[in-house]
Amino acid sequence: MEGLHPLVDAPPGGFRVNANVHRQLNRRKRRIARRIENKPGVESRQPMMTASNIHYQITERTRAIAPGGIGAMHLLAQRLGFVRDIDEGLHLLKRHLPYFESDHVLNIAYNLLAGGSRLEHIEVRRNDEVYLDALGARRIPDPTTAGNFCRRFTEGDVEQLMDIVNETRLRAWKEQPDAFFEEAFLDADRTIAPSDGWCKQGVDISYKGVWGYHPLVVSLANISEPLFLVNRSGNRPSHEHANDYFDKAAALCRRAGFKRITYRGDTDFTQTKCLDRWDQDGVRFIFGIAAMANLKGLAERLPDLQYSELERPPGYTIKTAPRRDRERHKERIVSERKYDTLKLIGEEVAEFEYRPVACEKAYRVVVLRKKLIVEKGQLWMFEPDRFFFYITNDRTSPASEIVFLANDRCAQENLIAQLKGGVKAMAMPVNDLVSNGAYMVMALLAWSLKAWSALVLPEGDRWSEKRSLLRMEFSTFCVAMIQVPCQIIRTGRRIIYRLLAWNLWQGVFLRLVERLHGRRLC
Repeated sequence: MEGLHPLVDAPPGGFRVNANVHRQLNRRKRRIARRIENKPGVESRQPMMTASNIHYQITERTRAIAPGGIGAMHLLAQRLGFVRDIDEGLHLLKRHLPYFESDHVLNIAYNLLAGGSRLEHIEVRRNDEVYLDALGARRIPDPTTAGNFCRRFTEGDVEQLMDIVNETRLRAWKEQPDAFFEEAFLDADRTIAPSDGWCKQGVDISYKGVWGYHPLVVSLANISEPLFLVNRSGNRPSHEHANDYFDKAAALCRRAGFKRITYRGDTDFTQTKCLDRWDQDGVRFIFGIAAMANLKGLAERLPDLQYSELERPPGYTIKTAPRRDRERHKERIVSERKYDTLKLIGEEVAEFEYRPVACEKAYRVVVLRKKLIVEKGQLWMFEPDRFFFYITNDRTSPASEIVFLANDRCAQENLIAQLKGGVKAMAMPVNDLVSNGAYMVMALLAWSLKAWSALVLPEGDRWSEKRSLLRMEFSTFCVAMIQVPCQIIRTGRRIIYRLLAWNLWQGVFLRLVERLHGRRLC
């Protein structure tokens, strides 16, 4: 099989969505549409939910699992070559008795996709005979063994694991159209991962006064996909190692074929000592920069004529008749009790040249001036203007566009919230800094499989499906694409997942499976 493209060359007996399956999907869609149609009629005499005589039985012949989509995720990992790369590139086990490295890595990721949120939930999966049959496994590691595997990692092993994941990511990116590679927006941010454990090595008091760890996340904003996730002690500065991982992410994007690269980050990631080097390398950067006294002085001395009003475009276009605004109860209560309320009445932008101390050349600084008032009941009191600064080597884009691009970086906060609250990748279940970092990277694979499943979907007139999957919350993805009840049938060399229920995403799910078998839909 050497030389075969993992997403083009189908194995013998590849899966294909035939016309009969399309008819079944359409029939189920029409049937449920008729059932849930809201038609005027006679007033109901009883509640909708009338089931009362409910009984449970254990079946002997029918064998099914709730997370039926896990088979597609395993097929995706195989077809992208991730399983092979893990076993060839990550060497943590001297002997395979009986597990390989890929078994441990996928076990943690699949546990999160199947609805688990802790290492302990693996125990439910390993005692589910049908789940094991669905993955073709005699058994899977138990939670204790999974924790011991995490403790085998060194810092170098964690880096190696991230590199292996990124190699697989490159294969998923290769499937994208040329427009995908116009520009890569690389964002950096940090978060606090709290931990109540008293015996966890590496925990410390963060700048927020919270005990825990302080992970660094560098992501590709185009598709909200984390490229590097690095665990750090709780008291480490936000920018620590950020320049190194920016450089690694840029090298990865250049290998993928991106034509332009842009770095973005808030004031903690300005990295002035690296700006000259990044500018010479042809990287565009847009960083927030702290509102220091000298910058505020320069902004205040600018003539008012150099400031122009910033008009922010609407977040969305109303496609139907606009609705009447509802009463803002919080605002009413604050006004009645005459609390001080800070309100924004206008924004203006200007720019000037500025050379940071660590740089040998001057760069463009865009200043955003916010006009504020303090409202107390019906009284207005004007506040001093507040300034926000952005340093960039982009000298052609309008100042307003620089502000909008810098603000778009806030979408990374949503990504981090998904990794923490949705994927539960930052649960920190092990007892030391490096082991928890290894767990984070393996747990992150659950989110990456979501992104890759969107990227490998066939192109055509269905770009909205790919975009919806990429922007979908992790919990919604699991409900739509993973929690698909399936009967598991083992016949000869095949494992058949027979779908037992229908949902709106089933057509997309079957197109993904067909794509993984190497054929495109017409």
